[in-house]
Amino acid sequence: MSGSDRSALVRVLPYARRYARALLGSQEKGDAVVAGALRAALADSGAASGDVGARAALYLAIGDHVRQSPPDASSALAESDLSLLQRMLLLLTALEEQPLSAAAAACRVTVEVAERELRSARDGIRAGAAARVLIIEDEPIIALDIQDLVERCGHSVVGIAATETEAVQIARTERPSLVLADINLGAGGDGATAVSRILRDVTAPVIFVTAFPERLLTGDAVEPAFVITKPFDPTTLAVATYQAVTRGVRPV
Repeated sequence: MSGSDRSALVRVLPYARRYARALLGSQEKGDAVVAGALRAALADSGAASGDVGARAALYLAIGDHVRQSPPDASSALAESDLSLLQRMLLLLTALEEQPLSAAAAACRVTVEVAERELRSARDGIRAGAAARVLIIEDEPIIALDIQDLVERCGHSVVGIAATETEAVQIARTERPSLVLADINLGAGGDGATAVSRILRDVTAPVIFVTAFPERLLTGDAVEPAFVITKPFDPTTLAVATYQAVTRGVRPV
């Protein structure tokens, strides 16, 4: 592999981390899989070049690793739950914004199979578990838009906070089962700090919303498991909330 191809792999690592963390439900498990995927991609002299090819190579290697390490009995997916293939296709097309053909290739299935599985997966999300959501967002119009999207996904909103202090107060009172947090709260503080304070008292998955996801996915510190890019559409939010609430899949 050439030096430029290796550089491309390094550049797209944040996107691989976002995909793997969301798929597996945690930073630790996701980053471990990405490390293995990177080694596999570096060893593959036939991997496609450029950033697009590098992302494709990492998505493929992540899928191969997860399929080779099936969930153990204690974390087996419920019969009514989405399959691993369906979760992978949803995340690749919605969260990672890959075209259907690229998502199918990353999952080693035909486009026809991918299309069929995606239809079933979207139906499964509509019937999925509902969450009680705390929204942390300082822009009132954006907050109301997010509330509308959350409720259209079948969840309920227990509160909207514009500041760190307000977010912590609502969380302690309402005990949300999911937190959806913007990073920059302007004069109201920092979304990440608010979440850190909330998680001292409340156990709930968190989805961070940011216009610059790569800044949160360096792998150098404690970072979020679920990140979506602002602006986002209803499908992206639906997929992210489903994965966060159901905790993804857990390989042995």
